[in-house]
Order: sequence, then C-alpha cells, then structure tokens
Amino acid sequence: MSPADHPNRSSRIRRLIFLMLAIVLVAACGKEKEVPLSPGSQVLALGDSLTAGAGVTPEEAWPDLLAKRTGWVVINGGVSGDTSGDALQRLPALLEEHTPVLVLVTLGGNDMLRHIPQDVTVANLETILTQIKSHGAKAVLLATPKASVAGVVFQNLTVPDFYREVADRQQVPLIEDAIADVLSDPQLKGDPLHPNAAGHALLSGKIFDELKSIGYVR
Repeated sequence: MSPADHPNRSSRIRRLIFLMLAIVLVAACGKEKEVPLSPGSQVLALGDSLTAGAGVTPEEAWPDLLAKRTGWVVINGGVSGDTSGDALQRLPALLEEHTPVLVLVTLGGNDMLRHIPQDVTVANLETILTQIKSHGAKAVLLATPKASVAGVVFQNLTVPDFYREVADRQQVPLIEDAIADVLSDPQLKGDPLHPNAAGHALLSGKIFDELKSIGYVR
C-alpha cells in the first residue's frame, strides 16, 4: 500500500463515522411528540380492576386522579376481572358512546392469572389497538407486571416482553414500568394484586409524567 492510500482510507473512515452519526441524529429527531390534549378532551381508560380501582373509591382510582391533573374527561372503562378478550368485546360500544380522542389500555393481568395463552392475549391487544386507531383515536398501552413470588419477595416485579413487542408493531407509546413500580412496593398495595389509595395517587402521577413525555400533556 502506498503512502497516498493512507489519507484516502482515513478520509473514508471519517465519512463513514459522520454518516453513522447523522443516521443516529435523524432517528432521534424523527420521533416527534404528540399534540397536547386540551382540557375537556374525552379520554377512555380501558382496563380491568387496576383501572376500575378495586379496593378504593372511584375518586381515589388513577383515572379520576388523572382527570383532576389534566382537566380531561377521563371515562373509567375498567371492569374487575376482565381479560383482554372481555375488554375487546366491550370496546366498540365504548368508542361509539364516548368518542374518545385517546384510549389508555391497561390489560393482560387477568390473562396471565388465568393462564390464557400469550398469543391469544397478544392478538387481543393488537386488535384493541387497531380498533382504537381505526376509530380515529390515539392509543397508549400500559404494561401490567406478571405475578411472581420472587418479584414480590424482592419488591421488583417486571413486565413481560410481549407488551413492548405489541407497542412496537402497533406503533403506539408504551408506559412500561409505572404499574410494576407501584405494585412492587407493599406499602402501596391494598392486597397482593391492587394498589391502595396511596398507590393509585403515585400511579396517576407516573402516568401523568409519561403522558407529558409523550406529548399529550403540556
């Protein structure tokens, strides 16, 4: 190799590095925030007992607390015991009745407790998100941690990977750790599966912060 080749090789390496940096910057900048929702916006919280507020009053459950923080009209569409399949059946009527601009989907916990096959849960969640978007609304998916003895003992519940996979495929934001963080703390639970009033208060704050990061809250 002649000495003249070294500058050319160095130049090519520099160009490659600059190109890679440019790609990274474009990817980072291309993820635009959502448009903030104005006070009075109709928002549907679709879920199970974690949304319904089992063990607390309706005013203490996170959907009502979120409404107070944002000024939105948050419809509590949580039904205790609901699986993803149950919620899927209820969804069309809820969308028609309330015409929400945003739907917060918190489902899957009962599927796991009842050992419903994961592919069924995934299919239901994907259909739910597809229906929401086809109705002209935005969607945000909230992950529910899997019940785990070790997670309870070490106060470190984790969520299954399928939530991230569903969110990525459907191109919707995922609030991944809010519920897991709350349910990992025994002082924030009214029973092994549900937050107490303090847990719901913290959960509403975490959801608020995540929605602000996404762009829905100013």
